[in-house]
Amino acid sequence: MSRICELTGKGRQVGCNVSHANNKTKRVFLPNLQNVTLMSEGLERSFKFRVSTHGLRSVEHNGGLDNWLLKTSDTKLSPRAVKVKRELKKKQAA
Repeated sequence: MSRICELTGKGRQVGCNVSHANNKTKRVFLPNLQNVTLMSEGLERSFKFRVSTHGLRSVEHNGGLDNWLLKTSDTKLSPRAVKVKRELKKKQAA
C-alpha cells in the first residue's frame, strides 16, 4: 500500500538528518495517513479512504466530501476518488 493521500495526492518527502557534527544522511518524511469513512450527502453513501490529516481538515473546511471532490482536479485524486466524483457528477446532472 503506497503512502499517498487519496484526496490530496500528498506523498512522502525526502530530506536529511543533520547531526551535531553537521553530517547529513538521507531520511524520509511520511504523511500522517488515517483510514477514515467519509459520508457523501449527494450519493447518500459512505466511502472509505486513506487520507492525510491535512487532507481531512481541507475536506471539512470545504464543506464535506462532495464539495471537495467537485473542486479538486482529477490528477490529485486516486482512481477510487475519481470514480466517486464521476458518480456524483452523474447524479447531479440527473
